[in-house]
Amino acid sequence: MSRTIEQTLHIRARPETVWRFFTDPARLARWWGTAELDAGPGGILQVAMHEGPRPVMRGRFVELVPYERLVFTFGWEATPGAPDIPPESSRVEVTLTPDGDGTELTLRHSDLPTVLEEETGDGWAHLLHRLAETAEPGDQPLDQAPGPCEEGERC
Repeated sequence: MSRTIEQTLHIRARPETVWRFFTDPARLARWWGTAELDAGPGGILQVAMHEGPRPVMRGRFVELVPYERLVFTFGWEATPGAPDIPPESSRVEVTLTPDGDGTELTLRHSDLPTVLEEETGDGWAHLLHRLAETAEPGDQPLDQAPGPCEEGERC
């Protein structure tokens, strides 16, 4: 049996800024872990965590709608202490909605083993809190030229 978790939070940064914290490896490393990624459909997303047993998350981007929505597969390389979610075996959807002075971010993680629902929910709550703290100080997205999938086209 599989489960889905959903979390929503407000980040005091524009959707364009929050988007880059998922699609730019340097920014992603500031809140999640050292990243290797290709932010386009089918592109890799690999994140080596900074904390705990330092597991490596591996997935692929499935859908990118610039500044609005990202979908990627998610799972962990077999590492002692890493959750038992094989690489690319679950799915994460991130929706970014303009909201007053910032962005409402909704994360939905599906196809989770029931036994890992709480642990995964706690992990995302921790990481999203770090994302909000990192993005809110005013990181400006204008210092970077648009990358693939940032010209207003659905990818």
